Amino acid sequence: MTILSLRECRICPRNCGVDRSSSVGFCGAGELIRINLAQIHRGEEPQISGSRGSGTIFFSHCNLKCVFCQNHEISVDGWGKDHSPEECAEIMLQLQDQGVHNINLVTPTHYSLQLLESLTIAKNNGLSIPVVWNSNAYENVETLQLLEGLVDIYLPDCKYAHGVYARKYSHASDYPGIALKAIEEMYRQVCDLEVDSEGIATRGLIIRLLVLPNGLAGISASLDRIAERLGAQVRISLMAQYYPTHKAREYPELSRGITQKEYDVAVEAAISRGFSHVLVQELSCSSEWTPDFVDYPRESLNRNDHHENIR
Repeated sequence: MTILSLRECRICPRNCGVDRSSSVGFCGAGELIRINLAQIHRGEEPQISGSRGSGTIFFSHCNLKCVFCQNHEISVDGWGKDHSPEECAEIMLQLQDQGVHNINLVTPTHYSLQLLESLTIAKNNGLSIPVVWNSNAYENVETLQLLEGLVDIYLPDCKYAHGVYARKYSHASDYPGIALKAIEEMYRQVCDLEVDSEGIATRGLIIRLLVLPNGLAGISASLDRIAERLGAQVRISLMAQYYPTHKAREYPELSRGITQKEYDVAVEAAISRGFSHVLVQELSCSSEWTPDFVDYPRESLNRNDHHENIR
């Protein structure tokens, strides 16, 4: 088994091989953990947000850089502040103290090794609520295996069924196969979703599928593969919140929001395949789902003042 290291980074399928103490690969992330927001978030699936909200940490940079990314200020532009694993652990504990249901790590893949350390520190210092790994699923199985026992809930995307669109919009023609293998590993670790007496998730898997205009996500094909590999009892979240942002308007086929008919077709595809747990949304083609990220002045990117502007 390959020993993963930031000195020759092969954490994700990009396999850049860079020394992140002095350089960056495709994702743009360095050795420290860059965070833009840490806050109580109430816009996730009901089993995640519940009544008290999810303790959400939005990480900067990303290993996909989708042309339609709603969080492009942090995923592409890298807005945020750098933190050590110890400081990140402290942020998790502070969120827990605010009474949230869980700690929700958003776009964490490229910080997997650092977060292993952060989660271990946090749990050793009293972190007791579930940990959510909220990712794009473009992940190496061997990296995910390191998380076993530290992550309670996996919340992966299943963005594309077809490599041609994955390459065109996310620079990753191998995404469909890699994401499915990653999701299978997640399922092996945590199995089907479990909830407490209030309906709040305590363990398990929810797979997110964002409906894109003109059928570009290949929802039906993705559902076929999920049902074949994992079964139709798996919890599915069909997301209706696509709107053209970042570079999407440069692509005519992505330059509008989805229609009600397109979303209804996706819902019917899930129902017709026997999925018994399907989360649906009201159609919303606006930025209401996107957090208000902070553009920190460059001179403020100092890990020693990490709590001052975290919201």
